[in-house]
Amino acid sequence: MSGLPTVTATRFVAPLREGGSLPGLVEADDLGTYVCKFRGAGQGLGVLVAEVIVGELARALGIRTPDLVTVELAEGIARYEADEEVQDLLRASLGLNLGVDFLPGSFGFDPSVEIDPETAGRILWLDAFVANVDRSWRNPNLLVWHGDVWAIDHGAALYFHHAWSSGLTDPARFAEQPWSADDHVLRGHLDAVPLVADDLAASVTDELLERVTGLVPDDWLVGPQAPADLSPDDLRVAYRAFLRARLDGSRSWLPTRRVA
Repeated sequence: MSGLPTVTATRFVAPLREGGSLPGLVEADDLGTYVCKFRGAGQGLGVLVAEVIVGELARALGIRTPDLVTVELAEGIARYEADEEVQDLLRASLGLNLGVDFLPGSFGFDPSVEIDPETAGRILWLDAFVANVDRSWRNPNLLVWHGDVWAIDHGAALYFHHAWSSGLTDPARFAEQPWSADDHVLRGHLDAVPLVADDLAASVTDELLERVTGLVPDDWLVGPQAPADLSPDDLRVAYRAFLRARLDGSRSWLPTRRVA
């Protein structure tokens, strides 16, 4: 199974200090420019795994999200960076990192932006399905580009894998874990969720789950977050089991508008 396209970073352009993970803008040998999410950042490799799985689920479910690549960082990438903190991060991130296609001229979503209700419903459904807790007005993680809304930054989803260091946990617990839209940037569109829920659930097939988990590089499925006795393929199976359990459960996590 082929993974994400791989490019090699040719120049580190600038750090992006809006997020706690300190991503950075890089130029690559395919002449593309990418927002690079670094493997050496404090949140760990699980964030990169969630970015790939959830980002590609979003794409498959008709939600606009930037293209993803893996970015190879080689020795010398920090040579011309003056900030010591950024230098340390780059040196700790040699190897494969995540690249998110840079959308030049895009701007952050705000209350003045109109969004198609169906698109809003799709994003709400996906965020509930993967337990994404990071799409509030404080941090919408939505961009507007050429008049369309694009979903970005899915690293806070799939929180269950942060508890795997000492062994896999029970998918049944995640299957019934509630999810609240109270703080969600699109909570005003909750009425759209039932209109798309059945179609989206039917689209999350075993084949789709196998494809999106197969895009995660092996060396992101190792280290302190992963049980030492499990292979990368074992962990891919576990991710699929957790997501399938959530989809096949009672779906009590589906967001609904509260009756006053």
